[in-house]
Amino acid sequence: MPTTFAAGPVRVRVPATSANLGPGFDALGLALALHDDVAAEVTSGGVTVSVTGEGAGDLPVDDEHLVVRTMRAAFDALGGQPPGLAVACLNRIPQARGLGSSSAAIVAGVLLARALVTEGERQLDDQAALRLAAEIEGHPDNVAPCLLGGFTVAWTEPSGARAVSLPVADGVRPTVFVPAERGLTASARAALPASVPHGDAAFNAGRSALLVYALTTQPALLLPATVDRLHQGYRASSMPGAAALVDAAREAGVAAVVSGAGPTVLALSDLPEGFDAGTDWQVLQLPIDVRGAQVGRGRLGHAERDPVAAGRKS
Repeated sequence: MPTTFAAGPVRVRVPATSANLGPGFDALGLALALHDDVAAEVTSGGVTVSVTGEGAGDLPVDDEHLVVRTMRAAFDALGGQPPGLAVACLNRIPQARGLGSSSAAIVAGVLLARALVTEGERQLDDQAALRLAAEIEGHPDNVAPCLLGGFTVAWTEPSGARAVSLPVADGVRPTVFVPAERGLTASARAALPASVPHGDAAFNAGRSALLVYALTTQPALLLPATVDRLHQGYRASSMPGAAALVDAAREAGVAAVVSGAGPTVLALSDLPEGFDAGTDWQVLQLPIDVRGAQVGRGRLGHAERDPVAAGRKS
């Protein structure tokens, strides 16, 4: 039976994410209330893409845009391609800063394609959507919180990615320090060794378990729970500003880590009065997004078109 497509536009709101959270390399992630809004509809032919906000003028506006490429993959999984697509993106998540901008685009593409196919949710349920998004991204630690919201633990089985979302305890108040310079996940991964000492792996296993407890039950333990030996030290020379800020914040008693592959820094506990990160950072206090990706009908509304970042600047 040929694929049939829904009439009219659909839209999705996807949150920023922070992965790893220190010791939880490629497994733990947190959704943050800073959002991209993306709308799409099936057209009679061709592909058009508009980008407003972060990445405008830099991102491709044709089939090479990551949202479109992901939609194509999802349409293949759903049984067929539409004749054409019109996509509109309002981006607030900083690009290539370690806040999950690519994962947000991938999750948006999967959910938009699903919403544009008649009975698409029956054909591609949330578990299948997570598997497809993680396959495209390469690992599930960012796509899981983007899709599910909250604090997520993700893992991979032979059938693909799986994840659970856990409630976060009161007292966890994320702050992100976003630098002007960009970082690339591929370059950050290239800095990692092919193997690590058994002691470091065991250390991180214990701290990751403690971090789950600290985030969900006892935030007072966040400082010891966020110590890492698997990735941040190896990447420090490529992002000296982030490494220095993490060290300074931790010396002040703040549970600070590199967000994802960096160079953004994430603080999970309150900053002491008078803490000064310097002038090289945009500082945003971001609530935890507990809802994850949200799909609706229609084009982007007036409020959605206003490219003002969510969160409170410090």
